[in-house]
Amino acid sequence: MKILAIQNRMGIGDTIIFLPFIEAISKKFKTPVSLLVQENSKSEQYLKQTKYIDKIIILERNNKIKNLKHNGFEGTIRLAKELKKYNFQKVFIFNSSLRYNIIARLAFIKEIYQFPLFQKKGQDMIKASRNLILSKLDINVNSDPSIGIDIDRVKSIEKEYNILKDDLNILLGIGGSGPTKRIPAKTFIEVMRKIAKERKCRFFLATGTKKEEQEILNEIKNSEIGFQCENLDHLSLNECLPIIKNCSISICNDSSFSHLSSALGIKTITLMADTPLMYGNYSSNMYPIIPDGEITVSHNTLGKDKINPNRIYEKVLKIIN
Repeated sequence: MKILAIQNRMGIGDTIIFLPFIEAISKKFKTPVSLLVQENSKSEQYLKQTKYIDKIIILERNNKIKNLKHNGFEGTIRLAKELKKYNFQKVFIFNSSLRYNIIARLAFIKEIYQFPLFQKKGQDMIKASRNLILSKLDINVNSDPSIGIDIDRVKSIEKEYNILKDDLNILLGIGGSGPTKRIPAKTFIEVMRKIAKERKCRFFLATGTKKEEQEILNEIKNSEIGFQCENLDHLSLNECLPIIKNCSISICNDSSFSHLSSALGIKTITLMADTPLMYGNYSSNMYPIIPDGEITVSHNTLGKDKINPNRIYEKVLKIIN
């Protein structure tokens, strides 16, 4: 049996959030599930070793970018023809769009399961996913996202980077997709100082290559604790995974690394400054920290300067002890 799951949201986090539901489908029908996802989900980099995932098909559609092959009416027809070649028998559509329902029908997929149509506004995507799988498959999904990884590669990276088990190896996800999500370097440095007084530590700095992210990276590297840091900005996500798996704990902005580390089973402190809290607490491996003075966090909270390093440090101690 060939099954397709459609996840058309942008980004790594959105894709990882849906993984427990895709895994439930795979277990139900005893077959891996193919994914239709946006290219910037970068799924091919971190789902290669995940056994419940089959093919990854790239959706090339974005209304803000011209000439993508799946844009517009012609793109709809083109995508349907492409999907038809795979001979999928079932499709699970994790959105409320009529467009993907029509595409599935044009691709001659007989069994179509989808969120309720035309109910995107204010939709809780986790709740909608849970309801879909419960109503159609009679499965109550409450598990965390998980991604597979080659254990031999994890062991070889441990030797290559001389990662010592007696050390407290910490991933720091210091980047972020937008400036309001990036916690200042001084906050991380203060936390690092406090932790280093308690334990022998090694910090792995995960970020992108944008100028603003590199400035945070360099400020940390140039601090008095920088000699205990290893930067990962020159590595692909796939190359970062075994390093993350070797870490004891993770402290991350709302970034791809918070989602990846928690899905790898690493206890992850999520620093939520300007994004809906759901992106930092959907997994039992996530421990959110919100800005001082706030009772929750969402878009336009603008709280990156109010993330308290003492609260991060206290959370670290609670987790490691």
